[in-house]
Amino acid sequence: MPFFITGLQFSILFARESKHIPRLYGADLAGGALACIGIVPLLNWVGGPNTILFAAAIASIAGTVWANSVLARKATLVLAGAILLLISANHSGKLIDIVYAKGELRDPSWVEFARWNAISRVEVDRQGDTKAIVIDADASTYIMNADLRQWRGTEWERNLMSAPPAVVNVLRPHGDYAIIGPGGGVDVLRAVANGSQSVTGIEINPIIANTIMRGRYADYAQHLYERPDVHIHVTDGRSFIRNSKQLFDVVQMTLVDTWASTAAGAFALSENNLYTVEAFREYFEHLKPDGMIAITRWEFAQPHEALRVVSVAMQALHEMGVADTKDNFIVVSEGDLDEDGIPVLVLAKRTPFTISEQGKVKKHLQAYPALDLLYSAVDRDLILGPPGLPEYHPSSDSFADLIQLNNPRTFAERYPYEVSPVTDNAPFFFFTLKMRQLLHADTLEQGIDWKVNLGVAVLGTVLIISLLAVLAFLVIPLAVRARSKPQQPLQLFYFIAVGLGYILVEIAFIQRFVLFLGHPTYALTVVVFLLLLSSGAGSLISRTWLVETRRVWLPILLIASALLLYVFILPALLNALVGLPFAAKVIVSGVLLVPLGFAMGMPFPTGLRAFSSKPSLPGQAADENAVEWAWAMNAASSVLGSVLAMVIAIQFGLNATLACGATAYLTACFLIRTLHPSRA
Repeated sequence: MPFFITGLQFSILFARESKHIPRLYGADLAGGALACIGIVPLLNWVGGPNTILFAAAIASIAGTVWANSVLARKATLVLAGAILLLISANHSGKLIDIVYAKGELRDPSWVEFARWNAISRVEVDRQGDTKAIVIDADASTYIMNADLRQWRGTEWERNLMSAPPAVVNVLRPHGDYAIIGPGGGVDVLRAVANGSQSVTGIEINPIIANTIMRGRYADYAQHLYERPDVHIHVTDGRSFIRNSKQLFDVVQMTLVDTWASTAAGAFALSENNLYTVEAFREYFEHLKPDGMIAITRWEFAQPHEALRVVSVAMQALHEMGVADTKDNFIVVSEGDLDEDGIPVLVLAKRTPFTISEQGKVKKHLQAYPALDLLYSAVDRDLILGPPGLPEYHPSSDSFADLIQLNNPRTFAERYPYEVSPVTDNAPFFFFTLKMRQLLHADTLEQGIDWKVNLGVAVLGTVLIISLLAVLAFLVIPLAVRARSKPQQPLQLFYFIAVGLGYILVEIAFIQRFVLFLGHPTYALTVVVFLLLLSSGAGSLISRTWLVETRRVWLPILLIASALLLYVFILPALLNALVGLPFAAKVIVSGVLLVPLGFAMGMPFPTGLRAFSSKPSLPGQAADENAVEWAWAMNAASSVLGSVLAMVIAIQFGLNATLACGATAYLTACFLIRTLHPSRA
């Protein structure tokens, strides 16, 4: 409803004040840019619910500008003041907070501590005798409070060493560890307890690393993160590894990015740059000669998640010159694979695992019989028949099938799930469904896997709803109005092309800059802020630079040319500069995006200026303004384009999405003539 009312307001305003379209459009974009730059500090300072209330207060203040009486103006100001008072009263989150999330009612009696920031909502829950850090109401990590002086023979040792990630501690008990996403310290505690003298933890969320583990709950955690042999860095894991001068014995990730994106069904559709071929190459390159990566993911009765880790690691090893990887993997699970999912550890090295190392693994599994060996080259019972089958059926043997075949892309073609290697160009590691799974609803309901696949259903639902809404409210009414005239309103397609191009480019840049800037929130904020602000400036200047609206072809061609150039140079350029400090990366982002955004702000208001000179569209009464139709079509194409951008990115990659944006602008260039029909 808020978005419907906002769209109604803007369409009326643009139609009634068509002489000031560039200024209005520029102000609209500038306001959006300011909101982008303000969202991060607002989330950090006042939290999610209060940020929404703040937006309501701003809307109330805006209402005073348009109030047509003193009484209405006073009423809107009083409302804004009341909302600001509510925000102040709710600063601690006691009045208004999240009580229902991800399909479940949350019990506030569990919560000891809760805080928001721009990355997530983090709380500490009391669960019996333990305390758990809960991220976005789903992903959780227990806070360790074991006494390392009394580790041997304790329940802590038995519990932690009976989990799959402990296998790497058996193989490298005294190694140097780099742990991405240490959370409450499970992997850190296990590494230190087994003898590591140097554990580097890379945690992206400062609330977890600083506020909880080194602050409010430091005593409970036995000051684990303040030990001299533990070094915690608050930054993006991949960026840290890439920039590190240190070599490690182990690079470890345990269930990182597990369920934190499932609130809106976004998990399968969220980009993740930690699990790409390029990322794994960087991990391998920062290992000592005999070092290994230890990646733990959930796996299911029909393997596709940990199995894809093997696929990505194999491709990375191939690109690094390791031709035969059959001896370079060990895979261990926490029991039998089932529909609800269990943790599975994938160990991978640049050199083959020795007989001694594989023997240590088998000895550890004998001591902890709950663990199962899914693949080890020395265990001939796990080596199956001749490789190269025409089709592979999902089972616990799938790991051996893939590793024996030694060709991840061929295996993926013959496997029911999408487990091909993931690259930075299409970093959708968790999207593992193929078309035949999408066509069968029961696939989306298998065990806990529904949380991952829900994003696919949401994407399809949004697409269907958007199409129906556009047809019902725009296409059909326009067709009915134009039926009495032989001429069709082709000029509206110009605004559709411009809206489609803008949203495709915007989403492609957001996804492309996630790795460069280190987190989706930062990418969203910086990219959208720079594009909207520069587009607003372009809109304001367009009336001066493009007095003759027919010349709008010039900025459109510049946009399309720049986008096609970025398709070829942007990935390598961002990859080369990703090691810069964050402030420097924001400046680089500005250099790359501001000139383009400036040009992208010109086509829409210039087209509206040309269009506003027309009294009506075919079939319309003379008193009807065509600008509302142009605005509506542009907005509709943006809605559909956002879904289309995801589909293109998943299926063909981010470069293809950017190229489609350029194609949309070129289409708009060819449609300029419809805005200036020749006179008879």
